[in-house]
Amino acid sequence: MSPASSQIEAERPRRGRERRCIVSGESESEAGLVRFALAPDGMVTPDVAAKLPGRGAWVRADRTSIEAAAKKGHFARAFKAQVKVPDDLAGLTEQLLARRCLDQLGLTRRAGAIAIGATQVEAAIRAKPAFLLLEAKDGAEEGREKLMSLHIGLWRRPPPTVGCFASEELGVALGRERVIHACLLQERLAMGWAAEIARLAGFRAIVPASWPASWRSVSWKLGGADAGANQGRDGRSDIDEPATKN
Repeated sequence: MSPASSQIEAERPRRGRERRCIVSGESESEAGLVRFALAPDGMVTPDVAAKLPGRGAWVRADRTSIEAAAKKGHFARAFKAQVKVPDDLAGLTEQLLARRCLDQLGLTRRAGAIAIGATQVEAAIRAKPAFLLLEAKDGAEEGREKLMSLHIGLWRRPPPTVGCFASEELGVALGRERVIHACLLQERLAMGWAAEIARLAGFRAIVPASWPASWRSVSWKLGGADAGANQGRDGRSDIDEPATKN
């Protein structure tokens, strides 16, 4: 495994470990939550990589839950302290999750695990079904529909698709001026990246609503949150203490 692949693996959400959302009180996999930490000045800070020191409070990864946590005093109760909350904490969390997704795309490029550009993506689709297709939200309809038609024609199903980033954003992440089409080539890395996209889906549409339904073959809603994984108030902590933080 390349160093870049190892880094991506190390940063994948821990699907098996559960925390309790401080808003709902329900236990969920860490993969469907966002950790928040307190800065030295008492400011609530999104910790999307779950690596900041100190105690952490967990909230379901969606805009509604984070806005409720900010407005209804859940952070103060969870941390048992006076806290300061940024004006748009949900918006800040979305920005950081999006940045994390784009940064991990850069790691997939370093690992040689992504096809970039229409020619490479077409060749990848002809070789095997796409693990995950990326299409710039500002790309031309004709180009992406050609790739979609090719995939359906060869493999009888549409590929999982992400279309929530602009071509310039993808370009910066992948070392190009602009990127319109890309395709992840390793299943393990695609699954890890998809878990991050699932958290981002709590804040924005992953495929534009104006695109045909075939582009929404996969629901990017949080699997752990929506698939019956919640187990109610069962004693799991909604706070992680410094002594148990990994």
